[in-house]
Amino acid sequence: MAGVSENERRRIMVAIDEGEESLYALSWCLKNLLFQDSKDSLILLYVKPPRAVYSAFDGTGYLFSSDITATMEKYSQQMADTVLEKAKRLCNNIENVETKVENGDPRDVICQIVQRLGVDILVMGSHGYGVIKRAFLGSVSNYCAQNVKCPVLIVKKPKSNAGGGDI
Repeated sequence: MAGVSENERRRIMVAIDEGEESLYALSWCLKNLLFQDSKDSLILLYVKPPRAVYSAFDGTGYLFSSDITATMEKYSQQMADTVLEKAKRLCNNIENVETKVENGDPRDVICQIVQRLGVDILVMGSHGYGVIKRAFLGSVSNYCAQNVKCPVLIVKKPKSNAGGGDI
């Protein structure tokens, strides 16, 4: 990278979610950006989506119990732990691996953490949404590429040819 000398440690962040695309991006990063004897630091970031805001009553007038909201939070934390554990297993030969779990809109949180930690490069997977789906759902990787102040590498997972050749 242009601004980093050989003796400096790069801070490489990989945004991780439940999808295969982010784990593929991590694998690609490990093969192409990080090396075993490197002084680089790898940060794995998982962003728990914001909790849906419910009023105290559901549509039928029943009160949501604190047990239900506690169960939802527990499940969210278990999901984060599972995803990060899977990602950390891929990084078994990398010395400097740090994990972070944050809450909020992934677009905003990723950009904030990149800024706060002074990340040198952000690596993200691409879900490969088409134009229409991306227009409705938005693209986290596109948003981050437009808003962070460091280089962003968006890794696209190759499509598998389950049916043989293309027609």
